[in-house]
Amino acid sequence: MAEDEKKVIIQLENVVKFYDSNQVVKNLNLNIYEGEFITLLGPSGCGKTTTLRMIAGFEEVTQGKILLDGENVAGIPPYLRNVNTVFQSYALFPHMNLFDNVAFGLVEKRMKKAEIKEKVQEALEMVQLHGFEKRMPNQISGGQKQRIAIARALVNSPKVLLLDEPLGALDLKLRKQMQVELKHLQQKLGITFIYVTHDQEEALTMSDRIAIMNGGVMEQIGSAREIYERPRTKFVADFIGESNLMEAYITSLENDEVELTFEFGKAKARTKEFRMEEMVYISVRPEHFKCSREPVEGFSIVGIVKESIYVGATIKTTVELSNGQQIKITNFSEDEIYKDGEMVYLFWKEGKAVVLHTKEDILYDLIDDGSTAY
Repeated sequence: MAEDEKKVIIQLENVVKFYDSNQVVKNLNLNIYEGEFITLLGPSGCGKTTTLRMIAGFEEVTQGKILLDGENVAGIPPYLRNVNTVFQSYALFPHMNLFDNVAFGLVEKRMKKAEIKEKVQEALEMVQLHGFEKRMPNQISGGQKQRIAIARALVNSPKVLLLDEPLGALDLKLRKQMQVELKHLQQKLGITFIYVTHDQEEALTMSDRIAIMNGGVMEQIGSAREIYERPRTKFVADFIGESNLMEAYITSLENDEVELTFEFGKAKARTKEFRMEEMVYISVRPEHFKCSREPVEGFSIVGIVKESIYVGATIKTTVELSNGQQIKITNFSEDEIYKDGEMVYLFWKEGKAVVLHTKEDILYDLIDDGSTAY
């Protein structure tokens, strides 16, 4: 379904947030659609948790608007917004058993006991903890505590579930298991999930769309594949996965083909929206770089193999260029292996180099059709 056919459940319009003189969110615009799993991803201090807290109502917007189902929620307290939040700390009541923890919000609403019991049982079944009603929080594991926190949020039937690094306290194996379970639960319920994390793999694994934030600014939003294969800024290319970033000048421009001149050689790429003699960044993923013992047409990049490491299905090779920059290359283990100290010619697969503007004001004027990379 095209985005313009989906129902927008949350709109952030020119949202700005200051703490005293420190601006932590800068003119943020974002549409969040009904039933999607969207992740706010970025390093610590980028504004993602503050954005989530403004949606929840724990923080007020300094400027701009947040609309839930078309209604401006400014001044509406958290408990009156049809959203619920799951925190990393779980925030379970230690003196209450699991049933009472899940039922807490319904009791506060003065719901009838029979209805409360039915809803709590349904919520516990959703998170596969039916039969745990009488246990105390200190009698269950970290993963089970996280599920109870989710059940407590879901029992209120929110339109939107906000999750602030909910798996951060779990060990690696359990975290990966919970990633899959959370995604399946979201798909089953059809509730909008807004998820905050700094973990790239977590975001790529779970999300329908990823919104990457940096310094309070939305750098890019798109599917995991779009973000990985067509980054639109140097920050995104560098932050998501592993990438070889190189500076170059455009020294020839013909139709959609450009000649790129580096301080260590030349190459060609297909791209749009660039100008002659413009300085650009080139991003090439390690799996798209290749080595050859013979020159490759369109490329004059030469380097020396520093090391090749066998890691099972793949071989990770490092090649040092004449300017000292090291290029990371990942090939399948059945591909040709190059010896340390060997001179090689480097090239990339056609269409796999992403050309990026260095000036953000130029970048954000581009139409959002992936035209910066082919």
